Amino acid sequence: MALLQGFPPIADARARILILGSMPGAASLAAGQYYAHAQNLFWRILGELTGAPAALPYAARARALKASGIALWDVLAACAREGSLDAAIEDATIRANDFASFYRAHPRIERVFFNGAKAEACYRRQVLPVLAGAPAPAIYRRLPSTSPAYASMSPARRHRVWNEALRPALAGRARVSGAG
Repeated sequence: MALLQGFPPIADARARILILGSMPGAASLAAGQYYAHAQNLFWRILGELTGAPAALPYAARARALKASGIALWDVLAACAREGSLDAAIEDATIRANDFASFYRAHPRIERVFFNGAKAEACYRRQVLPVLAGAPAPAIYRRLPSTSPAYASMSPARRHRVWNEALRPALAGRARVSGAG
């Protein structure tokens, strides 16, 4: 099984919030874009929060995230996995991204939101031990996965939970209208 490689972060110096997934799924890897699966809720939810509708081109949505102070990345830089499900990630193949360098380059990040349980578990297991003593955000929160494979919660409920978590964190940030 081939080792899958993740994407670089979407981030700039304005980043105050970091949203972390685990590893891009097959549709995302094929498209070269975060959350490319048509049924994934991520861009619909973030579009509402940033003012950049999911129908905008990917580059415009990425700019809207940055303008809103949101960085986007995955915990894993590489892993082996058959298909797209987090449960299929082979733990022995996991290689985490370099968060110590990332946090040094983005010192304003104060909150980390995990897109699902696997992202949080990998971060706690693979990243936190390496960060011991290094600058890192103080606030962490797991949110329900935006993946269409996550069926334990309705899409409407997941949308509400994400909004309730991110709106206060974004308070005071300018909304991006048009974003393009």
